[in-house]
Amino acid sequence: MTAQSTMREDRIPWAAMAGIIATVTVFALAQGLTYPLLSFILERQGTAPGLIGLSAAMTPLGFIISAPFIPALARSVGAARLAILCSILAALTLVAIAWTQEVRAWMPLRFLLGFVANPLYVISETWLITITPAPRRGRIMGLYSSVVSGGFAIGPLSLGLVGTEGWPPFMIGIVAFPLCGLIVLAVVPRLPKMPHEGAAISLSGFFALAPLLLFAVFTAAAFEQVVISLFAVYGVALGSAEARIASLIACFAAGNAVLQILLGRMAEQFGSTRTMLFCVLACLAGGLLLLPVFNSWLIWPLFFVWGGVSFGIYTMALIQLGERFTGQALIAGNAAFAFVWGIGGMVGSPATGLAMQLIGHQGLPLSLGLLCCVLAVFLMAERRRV
Repeated sequence: MTAQSTMREDRIPWAAMAGIIATVTVFALAQGLTYPLLSFILERQGTAPGLIGLSAAMTPLGFIISAPFIPALARSVGAARLAILCSILAALTLVAIAWTQEVRAWMPLRFLLGFVANPLYVISETWLITITPAPRRGRIMGLYSSVVSGGFAIGPLSLGLVGTEGWPPFMIGIVAFPLCGLIVLAVVPRLPKMPHEGAAISLSGFFALAPLLLFAVFTAAAFEQVVISLFAVYGVALGSAEARIASLIACFAAGNAVLQILLGRMAEQFGSTRTMLFCVLACLAGGLLLLPVFNSWLIWPLFFVWGGVSFGIYTMALIQLGERFTGQALIAGNAAFAFVWGIGGMVGSPATGLAMQLIGHQGLPLSLGLLCCVLAVFLMAERRRV
């Protein structure tokens, strides 16, 4: 390989990358707003924590059901067309959610929101991994995670500005969704095609190839969904105001945004598996410290770091996906990630909500701590085996 060809491989297509990242960032803003907003509304209505968690689980259930269809839909409809269509459908679904104010009516609508949202994530991440040079994969996937997490942070933070009542908070998401489609439309000529080389792999086939990688995605998903959807209940139980809770959730997401590039550089230097183990152990430590520091100023840096390392688990999984798979296996892997992310969110929220009903608000950190312990044990066992 010549030096010139190596330079071409390492060259970063910034215009296409900016379009991909901007699309998912705007979408993340809308999703980051939706989870705490709907939880606040249901909390005011006197809804039980378990039912709030079940309602939140409908969106990841949509992820689960849609995941097996995404590779075939991307091939038949076209990746860009599918992304634009999904952004329009997501906006219409959020209009319907805003129009109704009843938990049972929201369940099928939140399922539909997850169903039409999922292809945007799968397509965008496949595009991004495809165009990312291998020597820079850690920092670029960290940049991607950081910017997308910034969208999640802005979502709940915006609730402190517009409140949680009426149409104003919903309008932010309703406008954000079609904006995603417009961004994709603007950068279509610069976007790569979906990779087709290699034998087609089913979702179940990918599970056999990378079970630990998928369990890491499950853990990251459950962690994030529990904090975003149920921390409002935890904070209210400790006497915290809605504005402070929303700000803490925004701080959690801001940690995602700021720390992913640093974690990506750590992965390039120390390896993605070792960095993932560091993130898991830091998550466990954050859960142990949550109650002792909740009413002090230390809760802010704790939430900032907690958010960064919890989403860092997913960033490390994305890096490993790009390191280990290409072509059809890469598409199957991204779809499997979306499937497992949905499983994590669907199981994590109602299970933690039930734990909170049975043993009190401390069911939240205890549930997250148990999950992190299991992943840490598996990661350490894998390192010893290798």
